[in-house]
Amino acid sequence: MKFMAKKITRKEQIVAAAAQLFRNKGYNATTMRDLAEQVGMEAASLYNHIKSKEEILQYLCFKISDQYISQLNQIDQNNNSAAAKIREIIRLHIRIATTDVASVHVANNEWKHLSEPFLTDFVAARRSYEKKFVSIIQSGIDRQEFVDLHPTVALFTILSAVRWIELWYKPSREVSILELEQNIISMLMQGLEK
Repeated sequence: MKFMAKKITRKEQIVAAAAQLFRNKGYNATTMRDLAEQVGMEAASLYNHIKSKEEILQYLCFKISDQYISQLNQIDQNNNSAAAKIREIIRLHIRIATTDVASVHVANNEWKHLSEPFLTDFVAARRSYEKKFVSIIQSGIDRQEFVDLHPTVALFTILSAVRWIELWYKPSREVSILELEQNIISMLMQGLEK
């Protein structure tokens, strides 16, 4: 049986090109003309596929935050230890950061350009994610799986430790994704687990 590769729509091409431009130039510095040139069409023709540059920013930011939130919820619902959940969350961040580099960069760095009410909604989604992540860390502390430390400090240490990946990672690096996961998990968990 032959499997056909999914054909990428013109809108998907535009969004992917925009993500790369936002990553390389920044959201504010990217123009619709830049985007049109990148996808090989007239700027006016872009509006047949998208409403605005802001629509693309909204889509990219919420696509990434929705991925993190839905997968965190799945991880939290299993009966694993807090340590196993944290390991899986770290893997989640690494997987998303290495498979959708440009979108992760946009969600991490360009979200501040969202207009209202999208900015407020995005910040609320981030805070909700952080709160659930902290509750997993706190449960590990309460069950004495983890050393007694401030859970918010642990949260932001972990998030900071995985955030650089989208800036550094390229498939051509001499480290596999599996090796990257193992190294980061080992370093972070040594500071967390008893």
